[in-house]
Amino acid sequence: MHRTPTHLVWLLSAALALSACDLTPTPPVTEPPATQPPVTQPPVTGPATLSMQTVNLGQQTAVTLDVPFGGRWSVTDFPDWLKLSAQGGQGNVALTVTADRAAATPLKADQTTLSGAVTLNWTSGSGSAAQSGQTVWTVTAAQFSLSGRVNAPAVQGQGVQTGRPSVTPDSQPDAAGVIVKYRASLTAQATGTRAATLTAQQATTTLRGAGVTVQASRTIGSRSAALRVQDVPAALRALRADPAVEYAIPDVILRTQAAAAPVVPTDQFAGLQWAYPLTGYGAVWRDMEGGAYSRPVTVAVIDTGVRFDHPDLQGQLWTPTEGAIDLITDTGNGDGDGPDTDPTDPSVQGRTTGSHGTHVTGIIAARWGTNAASCAGCSATGVVGATHTANVKVLPIRVIDASGNATESDVATAIRYAAGLPVSVNGIQTRTPHPAQVINLSLGGAVSAANAQAMCEAVTDARNAGALVIAAAGNGYGTTPYYPAACDGAVAVGSVSLSGGSAPIRSTFSNAYPQVQLAAPGGSDPFTRTTFNGATLNGQDFPDVILSTSWDYIQDEPNYEAEVGTSQASPQVAALAALLLAKGVTTDAASTLARLNATATDLGAAGRDEQFGYGLINAAAALNAPAVSDRFGLRLQDARGHTFQPALDTLGRFQAWLGDGTYRATAGEDTNGNGIYGESGERRDERSFTLSTSQPSVDLGDLQPR
Repeated sequence: MHRTPTHLVWLLSAALALSACDLTPTPPVTEPPATQPPVTQPPVTGPATLSMQTVNLGQQTAVTLDVPFGGRWSVTDFPDWLKLSAQGGQGNVALTVTADRAAATPLKADQTTLSGAVTLNWTSGSGSAAQSGQTVWTVTAAQFSLSGRVNAPAVQGQGVQTGRPSVTPDSQPDAAGVIVKYRASLTAQATGTRAATLTAQQATTTLRGAGVTVQASRTIGSRSAALRVQDVPAALRALRADPAVEYAIPDVILRTQAAAAPVVPTDQFAGLQWAYPLTGYGAVWRDMEGGAYSRPVTVAVIDTGVRFDHPDLQGQLWTPTEGAIDLITDTGNGDGDGPDTDPTDPSVQGRTTGSHGTHVTGIIAARWGTNAASCAGCSATGVVGATHTANVKVLPIRVIDASGNATESDVATAIRYAAGLPVSVNGIQTRTPHPAQVINLSLGGAVSAANAQAMCEAVTDARNAGALVIAAAGNGYGTTPYYPAACDGAVAVGSVSLSGGSAPIRSTFSNAYPQVQLAAPGGSDPFTRTTFNGATLNGQDFPDVILSTSWDYIQDEPNYEAEVGTSQASPQVAALAALLLAKGVTTDAASTLARLNATATDLGAAGRDEQFGYGLINAAAALNAPAVSDRFGLRLQDARGHTFQPALDTLGRFQAWLGDGTYRATAGEDTNGNGIYGESGERRDERSFTLSTSQPSVDLGDLQPR
């Protein structure tokens, strides 16, 4: 709601009265005939009081009001979905009310009419005749209608398991041999066991005569037998050529019709890490059990440094003797010296914030299972990281000091060092023994392109050296490009959060600008604290934030902290890029980025846009992970990134009441278990449509995922 502070309201001076119920202008006062003596007219006044009123927009976007009044008035409260051209004045209440219906449409899209209250304070008269009051106008706006049906197998509610087959409909199932049935004439003189034996013997003789080896045979009826053979096509040809055979068919292998189960980590706080299921990691971790993620990959985390002593990061990092480095040139950075081979995020007097670099690192590579925690009360399992058993390690590079600041020159040096290029450290040419294929930069600022040249040149050098540079798009609540994310060659990552529906929404803090290329979970606005993830902690709903490893500098011990921001979204893209390389799905920076973009789930406006880029990363699709779910449902979103989730009845029918705008409705399946229907590699039927005053109702008919 928009509210004017109370202490400002009463500074307005008193004048005349306002009546809300009289929308008819006061008739003009006519001049007396010229032959009459001049008459002094009293001041023109409107109605003496202001009463409640309903302003009905119908299906219009805006309505202009001009209510007669001669005093002072001010609007003190109105809903966010309404825009007012004026919020105060003297004289007539003249303003235009514009409705942004999408901003008020509930997730279920089940309200045919929106309603909001506009509160006005007014004063009239003077002296003993002075009056003041407050009134409320109710503004209503009719919604537009959308209907249709998700025509998929046994759709119920928001989705139902449908028995997705383990083989595609067009593929031929495997066969263990053949089944043959003879005509009655073959066994006419025999009965029971004798007839069955003759059937198996005759089939074996026929196949051996055709050069087909019979490994085993058994009777399955008085005139039929099953024979185990390697060359099924040859066996079928031989048997079908025998006129005594009624039929010969493959002995096909049937399988269970359930999808593979997703891997669900059992670490103490893993249930609070909703970002991984949202991007399909249950399927990816199941895929890792096959051991294919064996190629070595290094991810450089250029940040505040890291706590090497965090138990959930043991064995996941390159150490100071293996290339980890502190490149901060200012000796007042918190650790008491300049560049060296120890990028530990230091403890300084009075420090109360956690370790940003440790948090980012844990998102990528926190270990699974029991850790080496030795402090009293510390979790023995903690959280998990995206890379799990993959052959991925993090190279910590410290450039942000204990106060949270980094210089552009230090960042530029770090980018080149991470990519394996030689840099000067304390006057000595230095190169890491473990060049990073992926570089993560959860840092940046609203600097100009001209002032970011040094960083952008370093990004170009790193890309030319073969590294993929991924950076946080910024938490500025606006559209200003942040650097180095906006540098040519960098991958700018925006943040999304849960919506309660089948598509996430952009985090309100996440900057939107043309260079944004991908989106990943970064959490909801800390001022709203949404709790759509469904988890609880200590009996309370857990907010939609990103939980990872950190450090308690007051107690000087490891802990786990919840943070939000594009700083948390960026390492999720970096982790997925590393997994693509580790599995061998891609082999270099260019193919990795192409794969990330091609498999992303398009959100908001169709195609690449400034809010989401190409869309939300989809780990399961990018890595060709196996299906772990077999549900169908509906995804509905508008071009501005709003998400809606109308209910489906038992026949898949839906009715939604929406605002004017351009939308996409996607009926699809969910094979990776993230609750988003019709993503890359999943069957879907997507329709685009527009609702407006000229087209207030749309019926999509049957949507049939294919």
